[in-house]
Amino acid sequence: MKIILNLFFVVLCLLTSHAFYLPGLAPNIYCRKPIADSKCKTKVDVFVNRLDSVESVLPYEYAYFDFCTITDEPSPEGNLGQVLFGERIRPSPYKFNFLKDVDCQFVCKKKFTSTDENEQKFLKRLMKGMTLNYQQHWIIDNMPVTLCYSNAESKEFCSRGFPIGCYVTKRGQSREACNIHDGKNDTFYIFNHLDFEITYHSGEGQSREACNIHDGKNDTFYIFNHLDFEITYHSGEGESWGEAFGEDGGRIVAAKVQVSSLNSATCTHGAGPVMFHSTVKDIEIPFTYSVKFKKNNDIRWVSRWDYILKSLPQTRIQWFSIFNSLVIVLLLSGMVAMVLLRTLCRDIARYHEHMYTINEDDMQEEFGWKLVHGDVFRPPRYGLLLSVLIGNGIQIAIMSLITLIFACLGFLSPARRGALMTCNYSIVFSCRKTYLIYSGAIICYVLLGTAAGYTSARLYKLFGGEDRKKNVMMTALACPGVIFGIFFILNIILWANGSSAAIPFTTFIALLALWFCVSTPLVFLGAFHGFRSPAPRHPVRVNHIPRQIPEQTMYTKPIPGVLMGGVLPFGCIFIQLFFILNSIW
Repeated sequence: MKIILNLFFVVLCLLTSHAFYLPGLAPNIYCRKPIADSKCKTKVDVFVNRLDSVESVLPYEYAYFDFCTITDEPSPEGNLGQVLFGERIRPSPYKFNFLKDVDCQFVCKKKFTSTDENEQKFLKRLMKGMTLNYQQHWIIDNMPVTLCYSNAESKEFCSRGFPIGCYVTKRGQSREACNIHDGKNDTFYIFNHLDFEITYHSGEGQSREACNIHDGKNDTFYIFNHLDFEITYHSGEGESWGEAFGEDGGRIVAAKVQVSSLNSATCTHGAGPVMFHSTVKDIEIPFTYSVKFKKNNDIRWVSRWDYILKSLPQTRIQWFSIFNSLVIVLLLSGMVAMVLLRTLCRDIARYHEHMYTINEDDMQEEFGWKLVHGDVFRPPRYGLLLSVLIGNGIQIAIMSLITLIFACLGFLSPARRGALMTCNYSIVFSCRKTYLIYSGAIICYVLLGTAAGYTSARLYKLFGGEDRKKNVMMTALACPGVIFGIFFILNIILWANGSSAAIPFTTFIALLALWFCVSTPLVFLGAFHGFRSPAPRHPVRVNHIPRQIPEQTMYTKPIPGVLMGGVLPFGCIFIQLFFILNSIW
């Protein structure tokens, strides 16, 4: 009867529950023209983000390559995670209205002359970006603009970025995404024309080639200066949220782009590509785009990320690597358990065998595990350092666990940029505005300073340590200080190279404030409770005189032992670390 009542209570809770969107993830509604008493938008904003490459560790801001920019609009406010990951979201001059198709819209023209050193610097950056295959990342309605094409299995693959252009090497080789026919050697092709196709979902009931350049020359750059946008939307006709405008409005569910190179500001049919060699000094590049809206009622707003996530190739490999790691861990654990079990069983059998055969002279003789039972809990030589490292390790482990829990609950959605580092809410006050930023891994790490201080203090007290102040200060400053020092040096290198990954000075001040004003006091608080708590008692008494350790062989010394003992655990986790770091960066 009790089970039936519990099931009835669960069903009743499900029937009375309500779903809600996470803050910042509510859908935007667009309409053809402004409508009274409705919250729909007419203007579709296009934002640009950083440019990165798999062949380089340095991301750059959009303006670094001297593309068409706009300065009279403010940039959207980001969170701490976006700043730390080097994301720099800026407004773009690409403007269009909902359900208004555009055939060829001129944006700007960039001119590079041999007499201007600044223009030559930007031209060299452009060549370097195409040589290293830097990818642009644009955002429409909080969704990445994707470049889709078919792979060898005739399945659509969508990338969350698209290249600046294409470089045909001296051997006539180019990127697959460029799809250049008969490319000229040692030539750059810039993709300067964009075609936008926007698909929408109605309330009512084939990918193209990325770039098609013919007669391409070797050692030539082809810049993608024309973009064709395809924007898919979900119409509001027949929907409760679309009663005010019907089929004249909707929600954007996809944004795709096709890149091409056109040496014409009017997108003249048959115009050749914008190409130049590495030795060029003078060149003009027009930038244009086209937009096409497409209605699709089969795609719901809540599932609009599915076509992007399905294109990620890591999913199948991830499950295989997890299974592989689990098998290795189980085998190693089983081997160690069997060795220990057999050793203990053999020792116990020997004890029972000699229990009735020993004489008074053999009463003090010990063998097996009893040889070390009086030295197992002897304090280590560097107990202070060990307690500090374990305390900080507990802090990192709990932070990772909480982050994984938030990820499983969906708080780390790809639509929430920077959510990995910032996933919960916190309020930050400044002299101008009150910012609502998301606090995740960093804030979790800072707030878990209590756990680090408590664990370190308990262990240090267990080891019989007396310099408590040194223990607390090292727990609060040693490991974070080393990490912050490395981070500071790397940031100087990134700043010297003009990378967008270099964080500003104000962010450094914010991180220092979190460290010294929040984390350090919490470490002191945890250590205070740790030292007040009674030290745990050992199950056996520790001998006053340490047992003499025999001369060690080469492989039992500390450094070889650390290397040999760490190889197998690292072999179990390095595949997982590869996918984790690859997903982050």
